[in-house]
Amino acid sequence: MTLITTFWIGQVLRSIVAAALPGSMLFSLSFGPTPRPAADFPQTEISNGQITAKLYLPDARNGYYRSTRFDWSGAVYSLVYKGHEFYGVWYDRVDPKVVNWVFRGSEIVSGPCSALAGPVNEFETPLGWDEAQPGGTFIKLGVGVLRRGDGRYNRFVPYDVLDPGKWTVRKRKDSVEFTQELSAPDLGWAYVYHKVVRLEKGKPVLVIEHSMKNTGKRAINSNVYNHHFMMMDKQPPGPDFTFRVPFEIKATRLPKAEMAEVRGNEVVYRRPLAGQDEAIVLYQGFGDSARDHEVIIENKKTGTGVRIVGDRPLIRSMLWSIRTVLAVEPYIAVDIQPGEELTWRDTIEYYTIPSGSK
Repeated sequence: MTLITTFWIGQVLRSIVAAALPGSMLFSLSFGPTPRPAADFPQTEISNGQITAKLYLPDARNGYYRSTRFDWSGAVYSLVYKGHEFYGVWYDRVDPKVVNWVFRGSEIVSGPCSALAGPVNEFETPLGWDEAQPGGTFIKLGVGVLRRGDGRYNRFVPYDVLDPGKWTVRKRKDSVEFTQELSAPDLGWAYVYHKVVRLEKGKPVLVIEHSMKNTGKRAINSNVYNHHFMMMDKQPPGPDFTFRVPFEIKATRLPKAEMAEVRGNEVVYRRPLAGQDEAIVLYQGFGDSARDHEVIIENKKTGTGVRIVGDRPLIRSMLWSIRTVLAVEPYIAVDIQPGEELTWRDTIEYYTIPSGSK
């Protein structure tokens, strides 16, 4: 249990705790019957005349997301193109006792670590967990210096944020620039993480550019993926959806046959997901070049489509879906020696197709 978990009773008590424990950061959003309105949290809006997107901003005390799974920057919780909404909140409420997320009666309940929307990064492997003792410190890239718990590292469990580093945000009409500077000399790691979320001029395209420079004494070894939480006009994943990659899918895990199946380079839903359905496909088949880092998702009922392209080779990928959301998780390697810098880019194209087309 973290320092803050037991204090999520109300806004006033939360403020008291924040004042009493200035060295520890409140790590999650508020809890209740439904998530609090987005307008309650630091955010910004960008537009290029075709797309309007809304993003949460990192803020250690007041931010929407202060948990320890996902990178704090660049969470696009809404994106509208030609009247179609591509993202949104996929859970009904948040419970600090939940690990990851669960079905609870008619509700989808998220734990604080997984309660985020839209395209958002996670650096999966932390730095220094194995060598730290319980109560010691380790680093979660894109989050900060955290306090180690007992047992094995669990990315779905919140840890105390001891130092979120220095976050800088620069907002423009059609882009937002985020920079996190973190230094932990006692651990030997330091880095400057830079992310730009921008809309291309005159095109329905969102580009997410990343760089991470290793300014410490130890190598940074991890992996990172963008968890694309897709919610096309809130349609449940089902036969109206197309999920396609540029290679023949070799699945290492499949959902129940009555839900979905793999056909060549596509995942085909056999029926709409409902109730407590969960369809997961872990897959390989991609090569060692970036040309296979592409996913196309279309919905013939809403007449919407998305093309997601990365510029780094995949190391693994998966499709995860429940009745409210469809998400692709393409992983790339992170191996940065001291003094070196890694750059990578995600390009997301939004488009419309004739409604009811095949």
